[in-house]
Formats: sequence, C-alpha cells, structure tokens
Amino acid sequence: MANSAYFGPGLFQFLSDLKEHNDRDWFQAHKADFEEQVREPFLRLIADLKPDFEKLNPRIVVDPSPTRGSMMRIYRDVRFSADKSPYKLNAAAHFKHARAKEDAVPGYYIHLEPKDCLLGAGVWHPQPRALQKIRSAIVSDAGRWAKVGRGHTFMGDSLKRPPAGYAADHPLIEDLKRKDFAVLLPLQEQEVCGPNLRQLLMKRFRSVEPLVQFLSEAVGLK
Repeated sequence: MANSAYFGPGLFQFLSDLKEHNDRDWFQAHKADFEEQVREPFLRLIADLKPDFEKLNPRIVVDPSPTRGSMMRIYRDVRFSADKSPYKLNAAAHFKHARAKEDAVPGYYIHLEPKDCLLGAGVWHPQPRALQKIRSAIVSDAGRWAKVGRGHTFMGDSLKRPPAGYAADHPLIEDLKRKDFAVLLPLQEQEVCGPNLRQLLMKRFRSVEPLVQFLSEAVGLK
C-alpha cells in the first residue's frame, strides 16, 4: 500500500492566515481548521514516530498525548513579552531525553512554518555545568567529536572570546566557543506534505544520532 501524506497544503495556508489574523476571535472562528489541518495530523505523525524512536534511541520520549505531550502548544506565553500576539506562527514538536528535567539534555525538534521548515537535534541553551562537561568531552575526545560533527550546520549562539581555561589558538576553539550544540537539518514544504515524511524524518534523525549520543554521554546520560 502506498504511503499517504500526513499534511496537506492546508497546514501552511492556516499558518499563513494566522500570521495575518493573530487574534483570539479569528482563531476561535477557525479552530476547526487548526484541528483538521495542523493538530490532528501532527499528533498522528508523532504517534507513528514513537516506535521508530524506540529503535533509534529508546531514552527519547515521543508522546502523542494531545496535552502535555511532544507537540508544543500553539499558544504563546505573553506574560513577560512586549509582543502580546496570542499565537505562535509555527507548529512544532520536541522529543526530549527521559531525564529532561535534569539540567540540559539532548533531544530532537521539528519546526513547521511557511518558508521556514527545519529539523533540529542536540542540546539547546545548556546550563553552565552541562556546557563545561560538553567542552571537556570535546577536548578529551577530539577525534570522535570531529567525526560526529562533520558536515553539520550548527545553530545557536557563540562566545565572542574563548571560554575561560581555553587558549585562543586551540584547534577546536570555534566549537569550544559555542553556547549551543544543536544542528539544523533542512526540510522543504513539499517534503512536509509528501507521502514519505515519516521515513524522511527518521533518515535525517539517524544521520545525527552519533552527535546526540556524544552529547548524551558528555553530560552523563546513557
């Protein structure tokens, strides 16, 4: 049997319209479109990815629950923001390590937005203790780090100067200056709406699993 697509053009149409009408009245009037085009297919995708991740990395939590699961809420937290727009303009899911509440932990990320779809993997904004552990692991196992990081596009912030304890001429100084250790994997809209999305996602996540494993071990996780 041929694979069927999870998402149709309605996913990006809804998010584009939401960008133009980011208010509660409009969202409530079009909530059925959100459920049909965005939320329900995303939850089906997450449910289908669960057994795939159990084979790839069983310590990663893939939860298709409609509330407090892997799919991130579309509602923005505006309590401390000058921007009071109530809704995010993307649909996203975050698959975290089972020990996600313990400092920084590695994970995987799916971000769907018109003209800005991507996958991510790694550690985002690690706390100072975890950050130092990662830097120490890079230095102590430079050969493995070069292998697992080769060919990937890293995203996030970096220090302008070398971190304390590392020389400016260290051969891995640019990596040691990173404050985030997450890689970006490109994703096209036609791929999101195509029939092989699940297989494509897992192929790209498998390509960065050695990096996730390195980071997991660096911060003391299996």
